[in-house]
Amino acid sequence: MPVIPFSDPTALRVAAGILRSGSLVAFPTETVYGLGADATQDRAVARIYEAKGRPSFNPLICHVPDPESLVPLVHCDERARLAMAAFWPGPLTLVLPRREGCSLSPLVSAGLPSVAVRVPDHPLALALLRECGRPIAAPSANRSGSISPTLAAHVVASLGDRIDMVLDGGACGVGVESTVVDLTGRQPALLRPGGISRERLEAVLGALVWDVDNDVAPHSPGQLLSHYAPSCPVRLDAVSASPEEALLGFGAAGLTAGATLNLSPSGDLVEAAANLFAMLFKLDAAGWAGIAVMPIPDHGLGLAINDRLRRAAAPRDPRQGFIG
Repeated sequence: MPVIPFSDPTALRVAAGILRSGSLVAFPTETVYGLGADATQDRAVARIYEAKGRPSFNPLICHVPDPESLVPLVHCDERARLAMAAFWPGPLTLVLPRREGCSLSPLVSAGLPSVAVRVPDHPLALALLRECGRPIAAPSANRSGSISPTLAAHVVASLGDRIDMVLDGGACGVGVESTVVDLTGRQPALLRPGGISRERLEAVLGALVWDVDNDVAPHSPGQLLSHYAPSCPVRLDAVSASPEEALLGFGAAGLTAGATLNLSPSGDLVEAAANLFAMLFKLDAAGWAGIAVMPIPDHGLGLAINDRLRRAAAPRDPRQGFIG
């Protein structure tokens, strides 16, 4: 599987051709690396589920280069237009009603009458979407339930030859997935915390209903209970670690405790979010028996960080290893 740097002048043309042929390309966004397929081709979308080992009832996010591209795909009300104007391009996914005759594969919606859509804020992702000329379905480019990738090397380690190409655009800036808001109901519902904080969203959309856990029939990616998990157990709200555990710290308390790695020595939640998955990858690869994580403030981006950590620490299905 080739890994092609963004600087290669042929990269976008080759990647777009692979996508239009029905094959898979991993590419960076501002949040994490996505595993892309042409969202209008059933077989291509099915390959995403196969490559990730992803349950077919877990919907996918469709990426487009601009809001105008959504006109033939979904219905947008005034709330959607306000959110798009305020946060796009950026780490916000909106769940909107599908239009009748929508060209998107039904597999993208996992049988639901809605579609999760967003415009990413990354020059390579936007250039690829424009070059491809089609909406791209793209969950995180990792085996289902495991740690989300923020470097091309993470994609290769997780998926290997299951995919056809990786576009290497360096490290992802935000480091946690997009916030997901459902606008199909009377009141906006927060389905997944992420790169846009709840406080910023409510300043635009008003009060949000909290609906982040749905293991039976998720309305968006990232709602399954066990998700974003390393191979070893994760223990939360730790003040110290056993000799067999790595200690993942935060802020001055992490420095005092001698943490193995520190998400942000200065206590900066933006820095912590950007480091989260890369540090979990590093600790998991080091062979520790477990990862003990020190407390993270539960506000702003801390809400998204704690959501990912709770899912990483959740019980796993003994038959499948990970649910996600």
